[in-house]
Amino acid sequence: MTTDVTIIEVGPRDGLQNEPGFIPTEKKLRLIGMLADAGLRRIEAASFVHPQRVPQMADAEAVMGGLPRVSGVSFAALIPNRRGLERAAAYRLDEINWVTSASPAFNRRNINQTIEENLEAFRELVPLVRQAGQRIRFSIATSFGCPFSGRVEPDVVLRLAEQAIAAGADEIGVADTIGIAVPDEVYALSRRLIDAVGTERIALHLHDTRGLALANTYAAYTAGIRSFETAVGGLGGCPFAPGAAGNAATEDVVYMFERMKVRTGVDFSKMLDAAEYAVSFSMRMPLGRIRLVESKEQPTIHR
Repeated sequence: MTTDVTIIEVGPRDGLQNEPGFIPTEKKLRLIGMLADAGLRRIEAASFVHPQRVPQMADAEAVMGGLPRVSGVSFAALIPNRRGLERAAAYRLDEINWVTSASPAFNRRNINQTIEENLEAFRELVPLVRQAGQRIRFSIATSFGCPFSGRVEPDVVLRLAEQAIAAGADEIGVADTIGIAVPDEVYALSRRLIDAVGTERIALHLHDTRGLALANTYAAYTAGIRSFETAVGGLGGCPFAPGAAGNAATEDVVYMFERMKVRTGVDFSKMLDAAEYAVSFSMRMPLGRIRLVESKEQPTIHR
């Protein structure tokens, strides 16, 4: 199906990583299967971080080993270091997601590295990822603000994006980790990033901490962004960012775009089913809204 925007589903990883109770692998795999069946073609399924750091991702090997074989679906995992890449090597992995932060304070608390140390580790990993034929997404956390040091200057994000592309990244994920951004800031940074590295290399990752995820998504779209990272049910939050709430809900973003006659390639009814299933085993307050009020009829679009 021809699409106008790309929805990158991060719910199975970013949406679930902060859940306080361990979710059985079977439930995670069923959710991933439902998301693929709904038409999502890029799904971040797991994280190969140390299990003591993020216990919810302790079954990353089992999840990656049990992924459904769906034609046209690309599966990604968060890879924090060489050890994580080695753990993932035996499993189907189409894409890796490497994360650094635009905030030195957040970087130190999250991964105990400076930004330059993290970049150097990334540069060393790129040849190994290329050898495996995998795509690389380089995500920049706290692109708009940090819970420890406050405002993040756009120039810092731009410089990091350019350095990551030069080092071998295929795509830059720009994350509003604590949900602090407002639409004019999102629009302005999006325009500068597009000018610097190109629309096709940028994916925006928004959190709904202050209820602005959809407004910020729209601002980014009007600026020219065409790829968006979202999480089923609006689940999520960062274990290392105090106060960070859930992600932009996939079903809410799909509904908005389809009502705007912007094609996502996602079946809305099946997406609602996936959202209902995801929130059924979540122990956190889901931020997705459209599933509470909308029927499962496909929004009126493209007949």
